[in-house]
Amino acid sequence: MSDTVIRHRHGHVLEIRLNRPEKRNAATVEMLRELSLAFGELDRDPELRVGLITAEGEHFTAGLDLADVGSQLGAGGLAYVPEGGLDPWGVQSEQVRKPVVVAAKGTCYTLGIELILAADVAVAARGTTFAQLEVSRAILPFGGATLRFASRCGWGNAMRWMLTGEKFDDAEALRIGLVQSLHDADSVDAAALDLAQSIALAAPLAVQATLANARLAQSAGASEAAQKLQPELMRLMASSDAKRGFAAFLSRTQATFEGD
Repeated sequence: MSDTVIRHRHGHVLEIRLNRPEKRNAATVEMLRELSLAFGELDRDPELRVGLITAEGEHFTAGLDLADVGSQLGAGGLAYVPEGGLDPWGVQSEQVRKPVVVAAKGTCYTLGIELILAADVAVAARGTTFAQLEVSRAILPFGGATLRFASRCGWGNAMRWMLTGEKFDDAEALRIGLVQSLHDADSVDAAALDLAQSIALAAPLAVQATLANARLAQSAGASEAAQKLQPELMRLMASSDAKRGFAAFLSRTQATFEGD
């Protein structure tokens, strides 16, 4: 197993850390595969409730390592999801069923933005520089930016940055809603972990159902998602965690949820 992606468990949170700082965490095909395997673990393991993507060094990622990736492109494109893996960008497979938090810093280019777009909440270090620069390399974004950037940040904002390939700063990322908060560089990972752990304290079945319904509304429309609300509510009401939640409410204590 490569050490370019490091997995570390913080209770119910799986930290997935990009670890190629000498190359600004530019992703090789091997790195993409290791990232996919980490997402597969997150999705399968019932003890894991939230994913957290961080990066070693000063930069989140400079994007793909084109020298490595270009040599492995086949007629069908780039294959990077091995058996047991799950596409972190939700393009070559279904998205992970559990929420993901991203902590960006330094350089956050191309697939880094697309990791944010495929995730659910993102924070960034002050001074982070962003760019979706594929058009300046005569290709198109193929990790989900064309699928999600406009719905996340608005059509004009997405096209402004995707169609020019220009860089934008942390303030612009916050303004358009790409990230939800800014932090000092030395505290951004801790802030992201705090957020992930806050999500992990909630009832995992309810969190996953909420996430799935919100995604369904995005992909299939509000009407179809609305039809699922009552059946999902009844399913969750029958869970042991719902009983724990109501008991905690009545006793004015904090519930400890087990995921059943």
